[in-house]
This record gives sequence, structure tokens and C-alpha cells, in this order.
Amino acid sequence: MRNFDELSEREMLALAIGNEEEDGRIYADLAEGLRDDYPGTAKVFVEMAGEEGEHRRRLIDLYRQKFGEHIPLIRRQDVRGFIRHAPVWQQRTLGIEQVRKLAQVMEAETQRFYRRAAARSTDASIRKLLGDLAEIEAQHEHTADQLLAANVPENVRHEEAEAERRMFVLRVIQPGLAGLMDGSVSTLAPVFASALATGDSWDAFLVGMAASVGAGISMGFAEALSDNGSLTGRGAPWVRGVICGLMTTLGGVGHTLPFLISHFWTAMSVAIAVVVVELGVISWVRWRYMDTPPVSAALQVGFGGALVFATGVLIGSG
Repeated sequence: MRNFDELSEREMLALAIGNEEEDGRIYADLAEGLRDDYPGTAKVFVEMAGEEGEHRRRLIDLYRQKFGEHIPLIRRQDVRGFIRHAPVWQQRTLGIEQVRKLAQVMEAETQRFYRRAAARSTDASIRKLLGDLAEIEAQHEHTADQLLAANVPENVRHEEAEAERRMFVLRVIQPGLAGLMDGSVSTLAPVFASALATGDSWDAFLVGMAASVGAGISMGFAEALSDNGSLTGRGAPWVRGVICGLMTTLGGVGHTLPFLISHFWTAMSVAIAVVVVELGVISWVRWRYMDTPPVSAALQVGFGGALVFATGVLIGSG
């Protein structure tokens, strides 16, 4: 890698050309990725990609006048301290507002690059073009907002926000809630049955940990293999599987940890209190994200948990 201050004017122009091309492709890729779910914002990024293409054309014209037809390949990653951006495929998980903010950051970074390059240039025409582009990029720090106002009216923005919320529910909340419910409810029976059958906190803890981890692995694989997300829009299967598996394990571990308390009935009391909190959290998530009426959510979850808890008590007492 070379330091930015070591670059010649020819190399700085070549770097600026590559920078504009890469930014334009990032915007175009973002537009393509947003086209299905956020068509209004996708149009914004198409226009921004077009502007980067115009900047690149101006830089190439000046380069040809000064240095000829051959433009050396100088990339950002070849210059120490130069601006860097993660590939678009790593940006797919960003929310719509984060993507818009990414555009503003890219414009600000490019502006700083042009100002530094113009300050180092001794050629008047090169310094003028770089300075002009720096001013354009300074104005473009607000380009995303300006284009957004022109192309994405309030009602479309509301629709995009709703679409993002639906995808968040599909890809995160649903698998997480399924895991939390399974881990919190299904492990009640083995944990409390073993606790009452043995009267020993440590035995109950071991059974609870085994049931929780086993259920987490099982639910994680089941969620990941249920569908690949290509038709349902539920996202990457391995991500859903990890979320579901972790939440399943967490749901079971919550009321298992109290059995680390050596005094048996104290451990039982704390574990029961934790169960009540877990069922309350599940009811809240169902109300907050799944549009289930709060009373209905509490009754459904409470009734199911009570049945499983009673099953464990009956088996353990027998």
C-alpha cells in the first residue's frame, strides 16, 4: 500500500475515476436490491448512480487531455488511509434508513478526498475540476434527502416503513418468538418434574440445561430447514435458525438457572417467578409485534404454560 500523499496527479485522477465508478456501482447495486420492496428509494439510488457516472465522465475527459488514453488501475484498497466501503452484499441486512445514511456518508467521504486531492495538485485545470467536484459532493451530502423528497412522497415512505417492519417481523420476531415460546414452555415439564421427583436442585439444573440446549439445537435446525426464504421473503434460513435456536435455549435456561441455588424450595420459588416473567415477555411480544390483543395474548400464553407446568408437577409428584 502507498500513502495518499505519495500519489502523483496522474495517479490521483486515476484513483478519483475508480472511486466514482465504484460509488456508482454501489448505488446501482443498492437500487437493485431495494427495487422489489422499496421502489421509491430504489429510484433515488438510480439517480445518484447516474450523477456518479457524470462525475466519472468529466474526470476521464480531463485525464485524457493531460495523460493520454491509458488509465492505470488504482483502487481504494491500494492506498493507505483511503475511504473504504463494505461490498453491497454485506450491506443487504441494513434497514432502509441505514442505507440512506450510508449514501450521505459516502458523499461526505468523497468530498474530503477531492478537497485533499485539490490541495495537493499543482495543475490549475486539475485543481479546478477537483475543487468543483468537492463543492458538488458537499452539496450532495444532502442529495439523499433532496431526492427522497422529490421521489418518495410521505405516503410511499410510510409504505416502505411498513414493509420494513413486516420484514423485521418475518425474519427476526417470528423465529425468535417461536423459539422463546418453545424454550420457555416445553422445558417446564422436564425441569419441574425432575425437580419434584428428585428434590435436588442440581439434578433439576442438569435436566433443564440438557432440555434447553437440546431444544435449541432441534428448533434451530427445524427453522432453518423449514424454507429457504426465496418465496416467503423470510430471509436467510441459517440466520432464522440461529435466532430461533438461541431464543429457544434462552427460554429454557431462564427458569433453569435458579436451580443453581442449593436450597431446594428457594430455587423452586425463584424458578416459578422467572416462568411468570417469561410468559409475560412472550405475551408482550405477541401484542407488540403480532397484533394480538393484550388480554388474549396473556390468556393464551398463560393457559398453555399452566398446562405444561401442571403436567410436570403431576409427573414429578407421582
